Amino acid sequence: MTSRVALVTGGTGGIGTAIVKRLADMGHKVVTNYRNEEKARAWQDKMKAEGYDVTIVKGDVTSPQEAAAMVQEIEQKLGPVEILINNAGITRDGTFHRMKADQWGDVINTNLNSCFNVTRQVIEGMRERKWGRVIQISSINGLKGQYGQANYAAAKAGMHGFTISLARENARNGVTVNTISPGYIATDMVMAVPEDVRAKIVADIPTGRLGTPEEIAYGVGFLADEQASWITGSNLDINGGHHMGW
Repeated sequence: MTSRVALVTGGTGGIGTAIVKRLADMGHKVVTNYRNEEKARAWQDKMKAEGYDVTIVKGDVTSPQEAAAMVQEIEQKLGPVEILINNAGITRDGTFHRMKADQWGDVINTNLNSCFNVTRQVIEGMRERKWGRVIQISSINGLKGQYGQANYAAAKAGMHGFTISLARENARNGVTVNTISPGYIATDMVMAVPEDVRAKIVADIPTGRLGTPEEIAYGVGFLADEQASWITGSNLDINGGHHMGW
C-alpha cells in the first residue's frame, strides 16, 4: 500500500484516536490538530508508548486562517495531505426554544464550518494529483434527529450535504468524498451518561450493545483504501441497526 499523509481533525478524542491508530496501522503518516498543547503532548506521549508516531499541529479548525496555517505547516513537515478525516465535533445540547445563539453557533462552527475550513485547504492539491480521500464523521442523530440537539443534528446532516456535493464535483479528479454516521459509541462522553439512561439507549439497539471506536475506525480504513475508488457520495451507517434506511 502507498503511504500517504492523513489528517484527522479532532484526533485526540475517543473515536479520533481509534481512527488515527487505524490509519497508522495501514502505513500512513498521520497528523492531528490541537488547541490545548499540554493535553495534546500528553496524548502524543501516550500514543508513542503504544508504538504510534503521530504528528500534532496547532490549529483551531473553526478559524479559516488557523486551518490554512495548520495545513501549510503539515505540508511543510510531511508533504501534501491526501487523506482528510473531518472528525472534529462538540455538543452544546438544549431544547431549541431555550437555545442560546452561542450554543447554536459553536456547534455549527466546530462540526460543520470546520469541514469547509480544512477541506478548502487540501482539495485543490488532491484534484491536481488526481487522488484524494475526504471522509466526514457525522452521526446517527443527523439522520433521525434527537431531542435537545437541533444544533448538532443540523450540523451533522449538513456534513452529508457537503459530502454529496463535493463527491459530484471531484469524482473525475480521482477524489472520493464520503460520510460515516456512527451510532452510540462507548466513548468517555457516552459512558458518562447515567446508567439508567444508557440502558434505555442500548435497549433500542438491535445488536444489544454500544459500538466501539475501533468499529468506526474500521469504516474509515475501508473508505480510505486504495480499492475504494468507486465509492463516493455514500453514507456508511455504523450503528448496530439502531437506525435503518435505504
